[in-house]
Formats: sequence, structure tokens, C-alpha cells
Amino acid sequence: MTVPVAVVGGGLAGSELALQLAGRGVPVTLIEMRPGATTPAHGTGLLAELVCSNSLKSDDAETASGLLKRELRMVGCRLLEAAERTRVPAGHALAVDRTLFAQAVTDLVEGEPLIDLARREQTDLDLPPVAAIATGPLSSELLSTAIARHFGEEHLHFYDAISISVSAEALDEGAGFWGSRYGKGGDDYWNIPVDRERYEQLVAFLRAAPVIERRGFEDARCFERCLPVEVIASRGEDALRFGPLKPKGLADPRTGREPHAVLQLRRETRDGALMGLVGFQTRLARDAQRELLTVLPGFREPAILRWGAVHRNTFLDAPRLLDAAQMSTRRRGLFFAGQITGVEGYMESIAHGTISSLNVERFIGGRDPLLFPPETLLGALQRHCAGGGGPYQPMNVNFGLLPELSARRIERKRLYVERSLASLRRFLDGSGIEPRS
Repeated sequence: MTVPVAVVGGGLAGSELALQLAGRGVPVTLIEMRPGATTPAHGTGLLAELVCSNSLKSDDAETASGLLKRELRMVGCRLLEAAERTRVPAGHALAVDRTLFAQAVTDLVEGEPLIDLARREQTDLDLPPVAAIATGPLSSELLSTAIARHFGEEHLHFYDAISISVSAEALDEGAGFWGSRYGKGGDDYWNIPVDRERYEQLVAFLRAAPVIERRGFEDARCFERCLPVEVIASRGEDALRFGPLKPKGLADPRTGREPHAVLQLRRETRDGALMGLVGFQTRLARDAQRELLTVLPGFREPAILRWGAVHRNTFLDAPRLLDAAQMSTRRRGLFFAGQITGVEGYMESIAHGTISSLNVERFIGGRDPLLFPPETLLGALQRHCAGGGGPYQPMNVNFGLLPELSARRIERKRLYVERSLASLRRFLDGSGIEPRS
């Protein structure tokens, strides 16, 4: 007899997880609190409701978003099929009619005989022996409290502060130097000197630049602990110089003197392809973030791979709390999926639900978890959730997460895609999963 599974949360990851398990013959109880209880961001009781943009990002084959979709098509992603049936014209992007999409997913779930859709709020972890929590960034207060009690409150983040991250190729190699403050720690940071004139331009820009307004369910008081760079700039002309841009201990080896201010970047991937601006968490609008990189010295182009943000986002410190299958290290059989694990974005959440379904099924069968190849974005998502050594933060997929290729820049994206799809096909063949076209 097949072990039944409880899935808590009927969002993107939870719906995909439930449909995938049912498609493999595993009975599922999908627990969704809406419409009886809701969140400030949701407006309906439909499953997989998109609460922000209706865009699932680019479908261009030579973008990271497009590659992720191609990988998901190969593994038979159910929600991607629903998205393609409800898409609206949006150029190279896959955008959907959000109501039609959510209705299509709801119909799929309600029409699946092995899924029991239970409309109730789950307020605790009193769940069957095999269960998956996929309640997303707006998990209810009672369930969040239960999760915090399970892991320890310090490991559940209620807000995240994300600094801007850029492609290493965007950096002007002649504009900075490698080193650490006071020479401690090796050449861990790329340091860009900022002279007084450029610094004053930066402060003026940050004070005037447009920001994304907080939504009603985001409490302004919570942001004091993770101040956006524009708020720091508003607190005084020298506030940035005593904060994220402080020059102390960073003498420029070309002059032997400490600059007026210093912008630091650190590697966010092992190969250094993704570089994060230290202390540059921000609520600036995206166009303003691009413009910011033209105001700052040291950038050849504003090639942002991860946007800065400060927002409500309940997520776990996954590398410390979950194993390779995204199962709690404190309770066997309790899995977590989607944004609550620290993946960021619609397609990333769907992808995580797909991956989790495979590993829940394998757990039931007493088999080791599947680890996708590092050359694939599915594998990159898994490895992101395993952590990279620094503070854990939510992440969208990008080519900087993949092992670096030594090829001309103009060819590199195409080669990333070709390598990924070939690697995934071999992996699926070897795992007994029939690849889709």
C-alpha cells in the first residue's frame, strides 16, 4: 500500500508537488486555508494564485529563466503546462492571465482522483508521517510559530534584506583592487575607491531615487534591522562612509592612502561569476537600481543578476535545517518546498515543488534523494538550498550559479544551455525518468 502524503499550502510549489505525486500514484491530501482564512496579498480561493506580477519571466532559450523552463518541460512540469495554456502576449516573456492560470491549476487538482483538497488552516505540525510544507513567504502566524518552535526561532527569517548582485563581467578591472580590511582574510573583496565628488553624487542620487512602496502587510518598524542603503543615505552626508562604504583599513595599493569611501563586492558563487555589493540592500525601483550602477564607479555596464530588496519573506535557514532532500534534520518525513526554503520567484518555486515531489516519492520507497547535475539550473537550485558558505539569502536562478565555462562571452549563454540540457537528459536516462521533449 502506498503511503499517503500531506502537502500544506496550495500555492505554486505545493500544487506542483501534489500533482506530481498523484501522477506517480501517491495519494495526497492538499491542505489550503483559503478562502476560509487568507493573507493580505491574496484575493481569491484559487490555487496557485499569483499575487504580484503575471509574468513568469523570459521564455528565451538563452536566458536563465528560459533555460529553467526548458529543463522543467523535460521533467514534465504540470504548472508550466497550465501556464502555456493560459499565456497572454508578452514578447519573449511567458506571462499568463492570472485568473485563468489559477483556475486551470485548481481544475487540475480538483480533477485528480488521488488528491483530496482539504480547505482548512493548518496551525501546527501535527501531520502524517510523510508531509511537505509549502506555505510560501506569507505563511500564517500560527503555522510560522509552530515551525519556529520546531527549528528554533533564530532559524526562521521573517524579513530578508537582499543586496544587489551583478555579473563579474560587468566590473571594470582597472577600477579597484582585491583585499580585505586591514589585510585580514586574504583577497576576499573587490574594493572600488569612491572619491569625494562621486560620493556626493551617490548620496544625492539615493536621496532622490524612486523606491518600491511597502505593501500593507509589510510593517515599516521591521526594517530598522536591515536598513536600505537609501535610508542610510538620508540620515546624513557621511552616514554611508560610516556604514557600508567605510574606507577604514582599505588603503588603495596604487596610492597607499585610504580613499574617501570604498564600495566592496564579494563573490556569491564559488567561481566568482556572481558578485554582491556589500551592504547595498535596497527598495529602489529596478530602473533606479540600474541607474545606481552608472552613478557608482567601477562598472562597465549595469548587469544586475539579482535585484536588491527588503521585504516580507518567511523563509528557513535551509542549509542548517534541511538535508539534501529538503527534509527536516529534526524530523524524518517532514519536507519543505518552495519559497519557504529560500528560493525566489514563481518558476523557481514551481521547480522546487517538482524536485521535492521526486524526493518525497523516493523517501517513501526507501531510496536516496535525487541530486540533479550541477550543470543544470535544477541542480543549481538544490545546491543553493544547501548553502555556499555565506549568510543564506533567497535567490533567483541565473547563469552565475552554474559551473563556469571557458568560452567567448558571445557564445557562453548558448553553451550553458547546450551543456545543461545534455547533462539533464543523461541524468534522467540514468535515473529511470523518461525525459520529455
